[in-house]
Amino acid sequence: MKHKCYILGAGESGTGAAILAKKQGYEVFVSDGSPIKTIYKDELLEHGIEFEESKHSEERILEADEIMKSPGIPEKSDLMKKIRRKGIPVISEIELAWRFKGDSKIVAITGSNGKTTTTSLTYHICHHAGLDCALVGNIGVSIARQIALDPKEIYIAEISSFQLDDIKDFRADVALLLNITEDHLDRYEYKFENYIKAKFKILNNQSGNDFFIYCPDDPVTAQYLTKLTIHSTPLPFTMKQQPQKGAFIKDGTMTIALNDDKLTMSVDDFKIKGKHNQYNTMAAGIAAATLGIRKEKIREAITTFESLEHRMELVAMVKGVEYINDSKATNINSTWFALESMTKPTVLILGGVDKGNDYEVLKELVTEKVKAIVCLGLENQKIHDAFRGIVPFIVDANNASEAVHAAYRCAEKGDAVLLSPACASFDLFKNYEDRGNQFKMAVREL
Repeated sequence: MKHKCYILGAGESGTGAAILAKKQGYEVFVSDGSPIKTIYKDELLEHGIEFEESKHSEERILEADEIMKSPGIPEKSDLMKKIRRKGIPVISEIELAWRFKGDSKIVAITGSNGKTTTTSLTYHICHHAGLDCALVGNIGVSIARQIALDPKEIYIAEISSFQLDDIKDFRADVALLLNITEDHLDRYEYKFENYIKAKFKILNNQSGNDFFIYCPDDPVTAQYLTKLTIHSTPLPFTMKQQPQKGAFIKDGTMTIALNDDKLTMSVDDFKIKGKHNQYNTMAAGIAAATLGIRKEKIREAITTFESLEHRMELVAMVKGVEYINDSKATNINSTWFALESMTKPTVLILGGVDKGNDYEVLKELVTEKVKAIVCLGLENQKIHDAFRGIVPFIVDANNASEAVHAAYRCAEKGDAVLLSPACASFDLFKNYEDRGNQFKMAVREL
């Protein structure tokens, strides 16, 4: 009898997992409660994988030996409750991928903020150094798809807490935890502790030959680490200490030390700017060093890495005003980092689907740097309540074009307009990319 690995969700991770499971000889059935995108449907057909869309055949699904759950499916759904009650093992896509990675290494990167930048920079360094590597996970293709169709020696993976929720044996050769701030609390019973535990699962199964890269300057990480026994080699990155091993920045110079051969370089030579990106660069630099990449190659790559689309991306200068697209800022902390790096009077475009935001955190920076707020969302009352009396001008907009025109009217030469919403985008847009692209289009039409 073939092992029945049934898959819930036919997005990138579900389809990737289905292709890998099929190649490994499992009996595969894919079920998606929504219509499946044509691109994924065509792939399932091409690989001879049975699937259903816009429904879940519960009776059949409950016959599975194992369920691979896509990250977007919440535990509180009726189907998941039935699967749990029946005791069917539930795994995530990264768990399935790990089984079949062979001797390849996984660099797994997680954190509330900076994941995409750090993952992209780590990949950029590895690629620049000529390693056989792939950029996978939440960014690029799913790790299961990569292993099934184009295996590599090293997988640089952006991993979310949702993907870590259902791991059993998954082990990262290099685990990188950037920071932990309140995010996705709607998925964790509004308990911050549950979210913290999910992030720390990245350490599960690590042994003495593995590495754990972390930030002791992050108070949540530092506090939680006191409760844990770390089995891998810990490598901190910090601006407040000078560790023997790891990375630190002092007086504008970054030092990365894994062995006697230390890398030092000025932060002025970093291509990406802002204090948060100095942290991201330290983390990526250590990860590259653990893979044996020479310091000259690491330095070269750091000086040539371009910032990402939708992450503090300069769109245009219009009549002396800078327009910056930071649509990827889907939580408060991301917006805090964005504002912290601003040097000009700022018109801030804020709002969307609020995941339980506490705007109190932003008040000091908003008072110091923001001259007007444009609310881009269907529910803006919370933003008005938080910043009334602090910001002289707060206005609502129903779409990206309205938001850009409102910001244009508020801004003067020498100012900046910053789209950094601190919220998810699903009320008015397909996703944060769609929000960023519509913002860019509206700016270019000014």
